[in-house]
Amino acid sequence: MEATLKKVLHLKDAIAVGLGAIIGAGIFVVTGVAAGVAGPAFLVGLLIAGLVASFNALSSAQLAAVYPQSGGTYEYGYRLLNPALGFSAGWMFLLSKLSAAGIVAIGFGSYFHQLVPYFPPMVYSVAAIILLTLANLAGIRKAGLVNTLIVLVTLLSLIYFVFGGIGSVESRNFTPFAPFGIRGIAESAAILFFAFTGYARIATLAEEVVEPKKTIPRAVIITILTAIILYAAVSFIAVGTIGAGAMAHSQSPLQLASNAMRAPGINLVTTLGASTAMLGVLLSQILGISRMLLAMGRRRDLPAFFEKIHPRTSIPHYGILFTAVVMLLITLLGSFEFVVRAATFTILLYYGITNLAAIRQPREEQLYGRIIPVAGLAGCLAMSVSLPLNVIVSGILLLLTGFVVRYLVKKLSPTS
Repeated sequence: MEATLKKVLHLKDAIAVGLGAIIGAGIFVVTGVAAGVAGPAFLVGLLIAGLVASFNALSSAQLAAVYPQSGGTYEYGYRLLNPALGFSAGWMFLLSKLSAAGIVAIGFGSYFHQLVPYFPPMVYSVAAIILLTLANLAGIRKAGLVNTLIVLVTLLSLIYFVFGGIGSVESRNFTPFAPFGIRGIAESAAILFFAFTGYARIATLAEEVVEPKKTIPRAVIITILTAIILYAAVSFIAVGTIGAGAMAHSQSPLQLASNAMRAPGINLVTTLGASTAMLGVLLSQILGISRMLLAMGRRRDLPAFFEKIHPRTSIPHYGILFTAVVMLLITLLGSFEFVVRAATFTILLYYGITNLAAIRQPREEQLYGRIIPVAGLAGCLAMSVSLPLNVIVSGILLLLTGFVVRYLVKKLSPTS
């Protein structure tokens, strides 16, 4: 009998996967970038980004509840739209997550080196990828447990940052509130939107979720609400402590803010939280990418060996090993700037297809009606207008490359 993926993820596991994917580089790095384009008013941009992300999250939840297969939007695009859009979603997901994983691994090495400065940062980056790969190969249940522990440490560190920093907030750091006007707020919303997109990892793993019709919508809603509240609280404390200008000129704005706080050990706790946050993102990347490879292997959009499932551990082991090798190469060689630049386009395309698929769902399958996916699609289109032309062109070129790969795979596959 052919091995299959096992349904072992319960509500708490699904929430932990979503939070592990969201609470990473976004909260520790991107908040500083957003502060640079909007000033303290990036807090408003944060709420706008959270609202649009919520629409997209509900669309993802609505689809995953009805179609609980690995692959997320790749699967929905095939079923409800057409193969070209389905493949586009899958290919763009792989490119954006693989390129981001290299950045996250390097970020982990840098943060962990501050805690344990005995080896070069790159040693820690490589060790993290290898250890998290082994955790994934041990099975989804063990990987889920490791992820829950990682997320718990990250959450506790950020909660300590918020309460430890309240006494350091000064009202003068919020003026002028919107030095770059509405345009700055809109740009900060577009930047911060990408920090919220990890909730889709829950949908990508839907095949392994227990009672997906009930569990996935609840997990997605809890995850996105928790992320919005946490991001808003942490950002408010950070800008109130050191000001938007200082945040904008730092690659680690939360560490800079913690240096100005009087709470005991807060800098150490914040650095530890940053390290575990990067670990959580890396673990969720391996989970999500390997399941997308599985889904695309099943439809022969990628080589058939990706659909293989280990008979004992019930995990897509070839997909996990391939993901680890690519992550290691990107980490060691340096991130491919061409791919990273196009990440904004790939994410907007992915969620645009998600919302289109949700709009096309039969009425009886829709949990939230058509207004939610329509609003989500409108939000994606509105943010895409702000993208530079070179980013859009880069994204289109990467997408065309994917269709060339797909053509070659189907041509060379004996089962095509």
